[in-house]
Amino acid sequence: MLTGIIQPSSGSYSLLDVQGPNDDIKKQIGVMPDYSALYASMTAMKHLKFLAAVSEKPVSDERCMDILKLVGLEEHAHKKAGKFSFGMKKKLAIAQAIIHDPQLIFLDEPTSGLDAESVIHIHHLIQQLHQQGKTIFMTSHNLDEVEKICSRIAIMKDGKIDKIGSMDELRAYYQSTITVTIKHSPIRSTHLPTLEQWLTLTGTQLEMKTSQFTIHVASEKKIAEIIRALGKYNIDIYRVDVDEPSLEEIFLDE
Repeated sequence: MLTGIIQPSSGSYSLLDVQGPNDDIKKQIGVMPDYSALYASMTAMKHLKFLAAVSEKPVSDERCMDILKLVGLEEHAHKKAGKFSFGMKKKLAIAQAIIHDPQLIFLDEPTSGLDAESVIHIHHLIQQLHQQGKTIFMTSHNLDEVEKICSRIAIMKDGKIDKIGSMDELRAYYQSTITVTIKHSPIRSTHLPTLEQWLTLTGTQLEMKTSQFTIHVASEKKIAEIIRALGKYNIDIYRVDVDEPSLEEIFLDE
């Protein structure tokens, strides 16, 4: 709908600060659909030339080769898409989405069905595009992937957005805690009651042993507070293990 392929039945939206739908804005976005939109009889090079022309931004052969190299298809520039493997078609679809240097890029399930090596390559590519200042709007059912490469995440339920935010914001919203285990030097018996009481107020599910304790806290800021508190009591910290809930765990708990 945001790409203009489907018209909205109601409501409104804007892209790049312009009210949509807008034909001029369409030329500034790149789209990689989940389904195959390739022509079997056209080479990779011709696909890029064609898409750039449709976007009214003609490109040189050099630009095409640069993009094909970026997605790992430079050796297949003159091979017909009909002879491409599934993974190669995915890479060519991404190349089509970025050939005209768009500011906003839509990627629909960019790594679904790919082998591990191709997934890593595409993840690196997405990170490169982000570093170039591009905004990337990606859909994925792979929650581990989303957590690794997305700076902001929208969780949808029953066709509606339930919450948008960073991983830290989502953890806070869904009241997911961080489990922290700290190994330390012995605590003086005179300090132990006061410290234990303070830790109980700082977090939950406190479990204390001779030279180690585990506690659940609401945010990373609490970890820093605990470390500073131990320092005030001249307690040496040997190791800090942090176990944060994954996006999948947050989603399944709801």
